Amino acid sequence: MKKSFVTELATEQSITSFFLVHEKEIRNTREGKQYLRMELGDRSGTVEARIWDAFDAIAKDINRDDFVKVAARVEIYRNKPQLVLQQVRRATPEEIDLADFLPHTKENVDQMWERLKTYAAEIESPWLNKLVLSILNDPQVAPRFKRAPAAKVMHHAFIGGLLEHVVGLCGLAKQIAAHYPELNVDLLLTVAALHDVGKLDELCYERAVSYTTEGQLLGHIVMEVETISKAMDAIPGFPPPLKAVVQHLLISHHGQYEFGSPKLPMIREALVFHYMDDMDSKLAAVRSALATPSGEDLWSIFSPALGRKFLKLDEYLKSPPASAVEITPAKST
Repeated sequence: MKKSFVTELATEQSITSFFLVHEKEIRNTREGKQYLRMELGDRSGTVEARIWDAFDAIAKDINRDDFVKVAARVEIYRNKPQLVLQQVRRATPEEIDLADFLPHTKENVDQMWERLKTYAAEIESPWLNKLVLSILNDPQVAPRFKRAPAAKVMHHAFIGGLLEHVVGLCGLAKQIAAHYPELNVDLLLTVAALHDVGKLDELCYERAVSYTTEGQLLGHIVMEVETISKAMDAIPGFPPPLKAVVQHLLISHHGQYEFGSPKLPMIREALVFHYMDDMDSKLAAVRSALATPSGEDLWSIFSPALGRKFLKLDEYLKSPPASAVEITPAKST
């Protein structure tokens, strides 16, 4: 049974626990001495680990995606924990509970899937309705869509995270379109449902969330444009102008060139969807930071995705104002 999780490694201590190997490589110090560096993880996060001596057998026998049992010393370096490994061995299957290593959505996956299909069925455009349902009803897509994370680190980085993200965006699309009646709700629902389909092939997530080789080479935007373009071509009579619009919605949804969009949003709905997607992903990162134990009363852990900590507002508002703190007068002598 796993005893120590990454987020609990806040002080210098000795531990014995199980981890998943995310990365493994031999590196050199500035002086030319070789050491083995690994990134170990569990459902709470990852931690860097090092072996300085006699690591040849470990480097040969233990690989990425292996579960390992380690005895290690926790050191705090630059305010972050780091493991100095003393003993490492491969874990046996009966020692491992996958729930310790893969964080999972707290929502009901089957219910979310039905909600997504309901949103798709509400699309009034016959072309877009056929397109979205052809993707969701593909037996090769549905099982992966229900399980996939939305990202490796940035947001919704857990099993079922992609579905949670997409369903949330569909609900948001309907609310925003109701507030701004000039928006085409069919287009917003279509891009909400399909904008991250490429992540089904970009990411792998059997033991840990990581990138496939094709995902690293191409990225999810390129991969999904190809997949969805083929799906549109398979629908007889699909209008070429509508195909171009759908493709633009997909390739512009990151909003800026430096964030991976081949084109800036140049359609009203594309601009709106970019901000929807950006807001949902950022709030998910805030939610994750606030939910992770930080060791501080009023501040979250540092969020690498957003480059800051966040105030625990509810706790802060409970604290009495400085002017209300009773001060005991000093005794006269």
